[in-house]
Amino acid sequence: MRIGGLASGMDIDKLVGDLMKVERMPLNKMEQEKTLLTWKRDAYRDVNKQLFELENMAMDMKLQRSFNSKSTSSSNSSAVTATATPNADNGNYQVNVTQMATTAYNFSESKLSATNSKIDPDASLESQEGNFKNAIEYGSFEIKTYGEDGQSTTESFEVTKDKSLNDVLSEISDSGLGVRAFYEESSDQVMIERTTEGNFNDTEFLGAEIGFNGSTAPFLANTLEIKNGEKQTDGTWKLNEKGGDDAVFTYNNGIEITAHKNEYTLNGVTFEMKSTGSATINVSNDVDSAMDKITGFIEKYNEVIENLNKQVNEQENRDYDPLTEKQKESMEEKQIEMWEEQAKKGLLHSDSTIRNALFEMRNEWYESVDTSGQFSQLSEIGIETSSNYRDGGKLIINENKLRQKLTEDPDSVSKLFTGEGNTEGIADKLKSTLNETVKSVERKAGKASSVPTTYTIGRDIVDVNSEMKAFQDRLNQIEDRYWSQFTQMEKAIQKMNSQSAQLMQMG
Repeated sequence: MRIGGLASGMDIDKLVGDLMKVERMPLNKMEQEKTLLTWKRDAYRDVNKQLFELENMAMDMKLQRSFNSKSTSSSNSSAVTATATPNADNGNYQVNVTQMATTAYNFSESKLSATNSKIDPDASLESQEGNFKNAIEYGSFEIKTYGEDGQSTTESFEVTKDKSLNDVLSEISDSGLGVRAFYEESSDQVMIERTTEGNFNDTEFLGAEIGFNGSTAPFLANTLEIKNGEKQTDGTWKLNEKGGDDAVFTYNNGIEITAHKNEYTLNGVTFEMKSTGSATINVSNDVDSAMDKITGFIEKYNEVIENLNKQVNEQENRDYDPLTEKQKESMEEKQIEMWEEQAKKGLLHSDSTIRNALFEMRNEWYESVDTSGQFSQLSEIGIETSSNYRDGGKLIINENKLRQKLTEDPDSVSKLFTGEGNTEGIADKLKSTLNETVKSVERKAGKASSVPTTYTIGRDIVDVNSEMKAFQDRLNQIEDRYWSQFTQMEKAIQKMNSQSAQLMQMG
């Protein structure tokens, strides 16, 4: 039981509070230490985020397509357009499209509903027997379609009384045949069509792309009046199916080429056919794309090293320690924000890991790259390190010179970054340095998914937490002792007051 100054007249709560403020000072230091460790951990992780982004860009700079991408233009884009890979040869390509690839389709020869009736495609077939013009042929049937190299797919379907017309057509559409089947209400006919263009079948079912035997598929041939072929007066059969053609085009006024689709890749150039007609496709180096890649990477590099230089050179502000939770209670949010801005200065001052990374990266831009290309140093293509020491190793681009070298010899520019054979390029070296730095920083500060005991700062935070808990237990004991001592004092004073009152009465 705590007695709060009734006998002595003293403010025991305040006295104990003041005494505990002194006792709590080491705990406040621990709390500030924990806050500082947390800030450092987050600062390191922010560094790693920037380094990781730069590393990903360095990875992209190792790809030849970053420097040798191609641009294409067409003299008649309504007939042919094109895209080109970095391996495509520059120059003009003549294309004359004489036939477009088309999808095969077949449909009912006439309206399916009986006179003065209308089919309900969603009702059961049994309920629609009077609405169909033709008898409904129940039972099973097969459809066969064809793919590349003559490979075929066959699916079976069952027509039962409880199914609707749309049920059967949906089963055909959802099968692995690569076809669409649907009932078109206004024309009162069923359409069935391939989902890919091209001619893949020249032998079975009169060469139909959607093949079936009318005698064994009476639901298609008789009920829906979709026929594979029609017998001619001379006894031959004519294919009813429409479309299913291959694309045909002449290349450079010499070679006639057939393609199942309306696109075809030749010598790294993919021609996309839009309609019949002629077009001249021009393929050239896409200098703008390469410029964007290189300048974007350099800008990101400069941004990262500016930030890292700022952090390792920033001095600590020793007049501002991290605030404790108690201190924050008496401050406004803006005051807290301004205080912490000062307290966070110099968190990574003179950090050796970051300084070493900056030094290594700066050297790598200077190093020669020994390849079969005509360039061995970045200065030869217009990229140099700033001569102003305040820039901390930032890179400066002479855009006119870089554009000229990319136009003249993009392959040699590429080799500077990507290397050749066993020779590492600039991008390889930078990526290696960045990767090692990221790992080193992770050993110090971990990452969001890391367990605290697996990295240095995390272990330090765990230790501080343990110390704070133990010290808090000790403070609780000290506070109890103070209250016990003051309570005993109050009881003694109260007893003396009682005895004094009795003596006064006796007198």
